[in-house]
Amino acid sequence: MAERTEGRQGTAGYVLHRTVVLVGMMGSGKTAIGRCLAQRLGVAYIDSDAEIEAAANATIGEIFARDGEPFFRDREAEVIARLLKSEPCVLSTGGGAYLAERNRAVISARGVAVLLDADLDLLWERVRHKDTRPLLRTANPRATLAEIFAARAPIYAKAELRVLADPAYSIDEMTDAVLEVLATRPDVLEPVT
Repeated sequence: MAERTEGRQGTAGYVLHRTVVLVGMMGSGKTAIGRCLAQRLGVAYIDSDAEIEAAANATIGEIFARDGEPFFRDREAEVIARLLKSEPCVLSTGGGAYLAERNRAVISARGVAVLLDADLDLLWERVRHKDTRPLLRTANPRATLAEIFAARAPIYAKAELRVLADPAYSIDEMTDAVLEVLATRPDVLEPVT
């Protein structure tokens, strides 16, 4: 279910006009940064994967195993389009969501895509001990991650805004970096004077 926070003006002194859609690879920090950013802005934080799981009463891994990736991607597109019709919020998407042209189009029309750009070593460090990533259930998960990274990087580069993930950053510091980038777009994030 969606995690809702009342109000549009947060502690950072901004008003959010468009939904911020965090995109990037698994392990890039979309969930952690999304929660922190939503709290600072005083808006809802919504994880599209959690919304899909709640609607299907199944985990992403179970949906992949039972119905296949194409079925999952269709449900994902439906959920993202629905969520972008609501009040501006922070929306964290699954790693593959931004690959679909239909998702990129609706995100561009109703929100703003922010790429959390982490390098392969950082991503591997963050995901290597987790078994919740269906795409990494292979004989050589690091090689699989490298292949996925290489294939997706050019598409992620289409995001309107980009924030480089520094391994030394805390969640708060990375959120600060996202806010700085968002502040360059007054149509998205307006300072309150």
